[in-house]
Amino acid sequence: MTASSPTPTAARLTLGEAEVLAATALRAQGASEAAARATARALVVAEADGQAAHGLARVPAYAAQARSGKVKGDAVPVSTRVAPGVLRVDAGLGFAYPAIDLAIAELVPLARSQGIAAAAIHRSHHFGQVGAHAERLAEAGLVALVFGNTPKAMAFYGGKRAMLGTNPLAFAAPIADAAPLVVDLALSVAARGKIVAAQKAGKAIPSDWAVDRDGQPTTDPTAALAGTLSPIGGAKGGALALMVEILGAALTAGAFGWEASSFFDAEGAPPDMGHLFIAIDPGPVAGGAFGARMATLAAAMAEEPEVRLPGSRRLAARARARSEGLTVPPALLAEIRALIA
Repeated sequence: MTASSPTPTAARLTLGEAEVLAATALRAQGASEAAARATARALVVAEADGQAAHGLARVPAYAAQARSGKVKGDAVPVSTRVAPGVLRVDAGLGFAYPAIDLAIAELVPLARSQGIAAAAIHRSHHFGQVGAHAERLAEAGLVALVFGNTPKAMAFYGGKRAMLGTNPLAFAAPIADAAPLVVDLALSVAARGKIVAAQKAGKAIPSDWAVDRDGQPTTDPTAALAGTLSPIGGAKGGALALMVEILGAALTAGAFGWEASSFFDAEGAPPDMGHLFIAIDPGPVAGGAFGARMATLAAAMAEEPEVRLPGSRRLAARARARSEGLTVPPALLAEIRALIA
């Protein structure tokens, strides 16, 4: 008898090590230094926040798309002020994160000067953990709303064909002497990335996540990916998904979900996605009372032990990652290192 090979163990990386690893892999496959850094930083933030579906697992697909030209790894975003409080940001069919960095940098002073400002990003790509983008605006003292559509995954409510994306949206508001309140959700019961992860792991999914081609609930991730995802809240979730499709695609002149190519492979044309950022300066809107009102709200929520501020689990995961590092599955680590080699 021969001894079996030892099972590879997961690696522990600091946040800095993970960022360097991801950026190096993306550069090796055609991304520019600036695009690789911005993208790697966003992926590691998502990983640290416990959002693995938007974290390091995206590196192989991003790299393949940069290599094939589906995403332009050297694109440089361009911002144009088209109205006193409105920016249009052209991502150049490149990675979303450099365009998002540019939009946020320009939105903060614009919202403060105008009271409210919006940035419409177009010709973009997967924009990852949407709550992290809203949080950055809230950390600058602004109230933020962020919308974006994704490639088709859900049917119009009552339909059977995948047409709309999971259509994430986020809201964030500053709280004095505390981390911002962040609401981050996709409008499907589960994100498509979680179903892909279950498929890769050979695991079943809950029966309320998706339906198969025949419209029947399924626990098989492969059947779910061939069918459609279920919206949160039934018809109300379907209506919200339609709203985000309009805000994220029609209002930015981006592709609708059924027109966009997949984020998960290197086939087809660029996804050509759109994202809408709205930033509000709460000072003039609330007559200077916003901070006190938010403090009252936070105190009221804290009075009940079972109630937590949205985003608190994310903050706990982030704190653990900073002190303990990230655990990277061995197969994923090998795949990323192979991109560098």
